[in-house]
Amino acid sequence: MRIAQVAPLAESVPPNLYGRTERVVAWLTEELIDLGHDVTLFASGDSVTRAELVPVIPRGLRLSRGHGEPVSAHAILLDKLAARAGDFDVIHCHTDWLHLPLLRQLQTPFLTTLHGRLDLPPLAATVRQFADTAFVSISHHQRRPLSDLPWLATVHHGLPPGMLKPGVGGREYLAFLGRLSPEKGAHIAIRWARAAGLPLRIAAKLPRSESRYFKEEIEPFVNGNEVQFVGEVDDGGKAAFLGGAKALLFPIRWPEPFGLVMIEAMACGTPVIALPSGSVPEIISNGTTGFIVNNDDEALDAVNRIGELEPSMVRAEFERRFAARRMTQDYLQCYEQLLQRSPLASVIAGEHAGKLAQPA
Repeated sequence: MRIAQVAPLAESVPPNLYGRTERVVAWLTEELIDLGHDVTLFASGDSVTRAELVPVIPRGLRLSRGHGEPVSAHAILLDKLAARAGDFDVIHCHTDWLHLPLLRQLQTPFLTTLHGRLDLPPLAATVRQFADTAFVSISHHQRRPLSDLPWLATVHHGLPPGMLKPGVGGREYLAFLGRLSPEKGAHIAIRWARAAGLPLRIAAKLPRSESRYFKEEIEPFVNGNEVQFVGEVDDGGKAAFLGGAKALLFPIRWPEPFGLVMIEAMACGTPVIALPSGSVPEIISNGTTGFIVNNDDEALDAVNRIGELEPSMVRAEFERRFAARRMTQDYLQCYEQLLQRSPLASVIAGEHAGKLAQPA
């Protein structure tokens, strides 16, 4: 099957440091190739892939000098995509609503995975404008603000099982991994760790817009001992960071669409202690892969009980629910649905029905 994957341009595919959607696109692309499909990736030129790469811009926008110019970059993306659209059986876009006016005018079946929050009123109006197209959510909770859309499916993220493995460290510290912003709750993680009397290590991206939050809520507690700030980590550093932790603290206070760091921790055999916001109850199996808590007292109790959760069982649950192959097979079922309902793709559907999840 000829499949186009259209990635955001903020980061390379996969990203070198912070970056979530681009990472998922990379895993999906490589798994599709392993299953024998012909994949073309539209992404920044510094991406690394076995697919045919269509380089839209030389480097991901975030790390480009001057941070690039996003409007012109995405204009180039759409132009390149329009020129090649007829080459594909299915186009899979991860660029929110950007591509919708263009692709709905063309003949190639396409679907859109929405990776962000959907409770913002302007976004709701925009997406409803294109309610006749196919959308995929990354959690059931994510789609609640737009529950009336004709959703094609919910596909939870998955990552390659060999990328992150259970650590062999002492698991003597608590970990926070993510973006430093109030809704991600690093300040709450500090409070929980101090109450438990355990060191906290923070591996995080610090957006310029959150410098005040960092200076007021985080920096006063960073002393290199009880609280350490290690900055952003790459995939190699992430394995050691998460694999050596007693637990990952995930005290989010916003409607998290998925929370990739939760399954990254699970892949390392590391339980997660989280507030029940957004997708958390869908991802964490309470009492098996972590604990879902409602307040500081419950969080402290969860830290004290973390030894009840065996790393091997946490890892086993990850392999069962959140491996990249499962995610890829779910998306292949979505592609099959598109082909079956598209009159223009009836011949393709006949050729591929029943074979989409099998190696070529």
